[in-house]
Amino acid sequence: MKSYEFITNSPEETFEFAKRIAALLQPKDVLLLEGDLGAGKTTFTKGLAKGLGIDKTVNSPTFTIIKEYAGRLPLYHMDVYRVQDEFEDLGFDEYFEGEGVTIVEWAHLIKEQLPKDSLSINIFHLESDKRRFEIKPKGKRYELLCKELFV
Repeated sequence: MKSYEFITNSPEETFEFAKRIAALLQPKDVLLLEGDLGAGKTTFTKGLAKGLGIDKTVNSPTFTIIKEYAGRLPLYHMDVYRVQDEFEDLGFDEYFEGEGVTIVEWAHLIKEQLPKDSLSINIFHLESDKRRFEIKPKGKRYELLCKELFV
């Protein structure tokens, strides 16, 4: 599986990078977001939301697990960090197959419930505000998305 790398030097660049990705998204797209605490997952998600035309304040759904936002496409924002049992049926598949875009923070914690195809985004904190994004497409849809994003 081919992977792509992108470096941002500020939260604003991270936000703008996410907006660029949002412009390419379609219904049923699933993004798997990984990164240490403070890596920029929420900043990335805010940029994604803005790129989808969502004006509402976006924050991490740490205690509610799933938040929904209305925009050009609905955004289903999941933070599964506190899910106790990776096999617990919380209806994730209904979101993955819904009419919107799903972004899952800490996705590795529910790996058995994830769809076969997705776009994995790992954020690495390099120094100060600098971040390295490692993006791995899984499936033809996401390979095409990355080709368009990284031309």
